Formats: sequence, structure tokens, C-alpha cells
Amino acid sequence: MSILVTPETRVLIQGITGSFGARHAQLSLEYGTRVVAGVTPGKGGQVFTHQDAKVPIFDTVAEAVQATGATASVIFVPAAFAADAILEGADAGLELVVCITEGIPVNDMLRVKRALEGRKTRLIGPNCPGIVTPGPGPDSRGGCRLGIAPGYIHRPGPVGVVSRSGTLTYEAVWQLTCRGVGQSTCVGIGGDAVPGMSHLDILKLFNDDPDTHGIIMIGEIGGSAEEEAAAWIRRHCRKPVAAFIAGATAPPGRRMGHAGAIISGGRGTAAAKIAALREAGVAVAETPAVMADTLLKLL
Repeated sequence: MSILVTPETRVLIQGITGSFGARHAQLSLEYGTRVVAGVTPGKGGQVFTHQDAKVPIFDTVAEAVQATGATASVIFVPAAFAADAILEGADAGLELVVCITEGIPVNDMLRVKRALEGRKTRLIGPNCPGIVTPGPGPDSRGGCRLGIAPGYIHRPGPVGVVSRSGTLTYEAVWQLTCRGVGQSTCVGIGGDAVPGMSHLDILKLFNDDPDTHGIIMIGEIGGSAEEEAAAWIRRHCRKPVAAFIAGATAPPGRRMGHAGAIISGGRGTAAAKIAALREAGVAVAETPAVMADTLLKLL
């Protein structure tokens, strides 16, 4: 099994005609993802073609959903329009929206967070690599890839991965694959200050998935999401969890890469997060090079 997406998930791509969106639409189609529609305002009626695939393009998400039955979308649109693209997906009743876009203004994301309260739509991102559920074919093809992650490094298996860092997501996945251990689903939640789904949201789904037997959680400095996840793990998690916290050497007050990775007022430090995780019984890797081995020792 998996969480959030399966090989049967019907996917639409917002911004499919842009160079970035088009390239990753091609890669997702090659991976076996069921890309059933594209959305670019003003280009409805056109067709996106790649190899044998012919993907119809619509002017709006609502039209695409009605015509194709899509339940999930991935967004490749500029930052100025990304918040509206997220809300358009929610208004159309999508179950999942994955926003890759970086640099969305904080005020825009606060508006999105308020608007999504009480709705069924789940948001991954923004500023994230997306989500991959590996498939059974060669190089894990036949799975579902929403975003920019390199699908070929995945293999189907029992480990769930959730991370604020895109590149560290890939590192954890590749370490597992090189050791002959596959993944159920891998989720890059992004590192912006106002994210969609959190570590805690994903951990709950992995905990309930019978085919996820262990979890790698990758966090970083800034915010309190990792401490909140640790408190929940201590009380409720039934599966072994290994973690890594990036940014241990970051100076206070300086943002490190992600908009949310900043220590302010003594809060959000790597030391505090590591201490909370260890108190919850989580095995914390000392370096990113041993993330997979840290979990495999528990399994």
C-alpha cells in the first residue's frame, strides 16, 4: 500500500505548457504516472503529447476534473499565481494538491491556509519536491510521481520517508535502495515558513498504513514542527522512526536555504529538536550519511 497517491491516481498538471512543467510532465508520463489532463488558461483545447501519450489541456481545473476525473494536481506556475492555482484546485474538489513553486509570498500562503481550513483538499508544499509512490516495474516505473523527484532511485517496499529537504529526501531514498530496501511513499513537504501538510500529518498516515513498517523523518532548524511530531510519536506511533535534523551549525538569525529554516529568539534550534526526538524514542542520525542505517538497525 501507500499514502496519498497510488499508481491508479488520476493526475492533472497545472502549468503543463511551461518549460519546467512540460519537462516534468514528460518524466512523470515516462514513470507511468496517470497524467490525464493539463491546465493552462487560454490554451484549452490543445493537446500535450509525449511519446504515445496525448494529454488534453483545459483552461480551468474545474473543467479538467469534470472531463477526466482527476483527483490530484501538481503545480508548476510562477510564484505570483501559485496561491490562486492552489485555491483553484481546492475549489474544484481535488483530494491532493502538490505545489512545487518556490518564493510564494507569505501573505499569499496565509490566505491559502485559511481558505483550506475545513476542506477535504490536502496540500503538499509549496517549495517542495513532491511525492512518489514507487511502482513494481523496472526503476520503479508504474508508480505515481507528482513533482520533481527522480523516480528511478525509488523501489517499492516498507519504509516511508518524509522530509523538509528535497535533496535529503533523495539521499535517504537512495541509501535505502542501495541497501535493497524499498519505500512505500516518499513525501517532500517543503521548507517554507507556511507549509501545507506537516511532518505530523504525514506520520499519522504512515502509522495507519499496514505496509509501512518503518519511517525516516528529516527535519531542519526553524519552527516547532519536529517537536510537535516528537510529542505525538512518544504517545501514539507504533512503528520505528529514525530522524535527521539539518542545520546544526547554523548561526542564530540567519536563514539557511529554506524560508522556514531560521533560528529566532532561541527557538527552533537543532539541539532542541534532537533532544525532543530522542526523548520520544526516535533514533537520530548524527550525519545524513547514516540515515538509512539508523533506521535499518531498528528494523
